[in-house]
Amino acid sequence: MKTGAVLRFLALSLAMSMPSAARADDVPAIAAASDLQFALTEVAASFKTATGREVRLAFGSSGNFFRQIRQGAPFQMFLSADEEFVQGLADAGVTADEGTEGALYAVGRIVLILPHGSPLAADGTLGDLAAALEDGRLKKFAIANPEHAPYGQRAEETLRHAGLWDAIKGKLVYGENVSQAAQFALSGNTEGGLVAWSLALAPEVAARGTHAIIPETMHKPLRQRMMLLNGAGETARLFHSYMQEEEARAIMRRYGFVLPGETM
Repeated sequence: MKTGAVLRFLALSLAMSMPSAARADDVPAIAAASDLQFALTEVAASFKTATGREVRLAFGSSGNFFRQIRQGAPFQMFLSADEEFVQGLADAGVTADEGTEGALYAVGRIVLILPHGSPLAADGTLGDLAAALEDGRLKKFAIANPEHAPYGQRAEETLRHAGLWDAIKGKLVYGENVSQAAQFALSGNTEGGLVAWSLALAPEVAARGTHAIIPETMHKPLRQRMMLLNGAGETARLFHSYMQEEEARAIMRRYGFVLPGETM
């Protein structure tokens, strides 16, 4: 039996065994890193087609979700952009399955993104960004806040690796998360930014600018891990399983994520 058929069978079996009130209320809230904004929305739609079940997606910075979940926010599943936050929640004992450290679902990449008309060149090695700092072409540059956003942390690492951090930090505009950083980078009020490749590949974003991928050697890996949380119901568990099936993996692959067991 194919994966989709198996999931539909499981969903139907679970629905038949649950009281009607429980079925009506089982639309779990899922906390997801904002680099997943476009990819996970497609996965959720595919999941609904396969199972007839829905999830409610909330997108934001992984660090902020980490704090909210520690404080009792009623999420049933967490998809982090940095596995360290999942490890921290496992250590705090809020995982649905005692002892689990979650599942690696993807490795993310970052890109230099530029709005149309930017004076910068789409150079992933950041050589032109360095030149723009020298010749005055660069006025403002967007990244996610490194204090709580993994993509902001990797952006800072990249700029430090390129020897640009001290020169550029006074020109930085911080997004609350990487999705907001992408909005700032393409707003026309900055010359560009460092954001998630998954966002740059979304058609609605790609139409507004150009991008160049940053070499992996310029920052630590963005190992993205997910976990079920205390109180996770059947729909959340099905969605967790679905994220590891080929239908979901094909969508994630299309948005530039490197998947477990695969390489670039």
